[in-house]
Amino acid sequence: MDNSLPHIDHQPIGDQQLEALRFIAENGPITVGEMARVYGTPRGLARTTILTVMERLRTKGYLTRRKVQGIFFYAPKNDHNDVMKNLVAEFVERSLGGSLSPFVTYLADSGKLNDREISELRRMVESMEAEEGKVEK
Repeated sequence: MDNSLPHIDHQPIGDQQLEALRFIAENGPITVGEMARVYGTPRGLARTTILTVMERLRTKGYLTRRKVQGIFFYAPKNDHNDVMKNLVAEFVERSLGGSLSPFVTYLADSGKLNDREISELRRMVESMEAEEGKVEK
């Protein structure tokens, strides 16, 4: 079984950039002003800080920027699912040294998975096993 993680094509990002990227992935495309108001203000972050974070994410390849009627809109370069996969891969690499075992153990022991999520995980494992010829059909 190939346990390798997806290749991360981007430069690593810090925790603040990670949280901002997650927010943009769920709410984009979004302007700096909207991001500052909805995301930054509740966290005590100035508009200039939000602009800096968004521009750094753009220069690192995580965001795109499109000008509409003189206003820049930022959106994830990849779709939401790809963004989340890359974020998980980066977390596993950076925080868990590339080992999925602690992550899987956490999921199994946390009790936070619902029946649908457990079924989806089973389906994924069965699919991986079938691809590797470990399951006879």
